[in-house]
Amino acid sequence: MAFVTEKHLEDSQNTYKLSPSIKKYTLMDTTFIKNRLGNYELTRILESVPNSGDGPLLKIIVNSDLTGFKLSITDKSGLKNMNIFKSEDNKMIQEKFYFQMNALVDRGVFVKD
Repeated sequence: MAFVTEKHLEDSQNTYKLSPSIKKYTLMDTTFIKNRLGNYELTRILESVPNSGDGPLLKIIVNSDLTGFKLSITDKSGLKNMNIFKSEDNKMIQEKFYFQMNALVDRGVFVKD
């Protein structure tokens, strides 16, 4: 998957873009980790039952020059993309996704439409 400047997950309410005011220190403050390629990576488990360790993964990677990003929700192995927005059974997982993304919007990492 290539880096993009905006992303809309299928059946999601919002489209996300990198904020023009994004800073590297903000990524580090919001627990992004710099990987061996110099990109900033964030992985979160979206659990429906707290502390179960069971649920899909939210994966966000911002490239090193802060011009593009990757955003995906995958199965626990990280290999297969999932659509958590299709079923009402995933209501808690959807809320956790929106909570995490809204926190990143509030911190100036993303802008949502």
